[in-house]
Amino acid sequence: MNPLISLDVSKGESQVQAFLDKGKPHHKSFSITHDLQGLGRLLEFLQDVEKAAGGHHN
Repeated sequence: MNPLISLDVSKGESQVQAFLDKGKPHHKSFSITHDLQGLGRLLEFLQDVEKAAGGHHN
């Protein structure tokens, strides 16, 4: 797998989309706010993507 995270950053919030491989989205895209709560949500999502992709990648 070649996981990819896409962030569309704009004022106030960002759109997040992950792909586990080319053409294979991981869940639907969602928005996060630029505060601790939003960043915490992003961290949880990144950990979920890492797990779905088969663990830790270097």
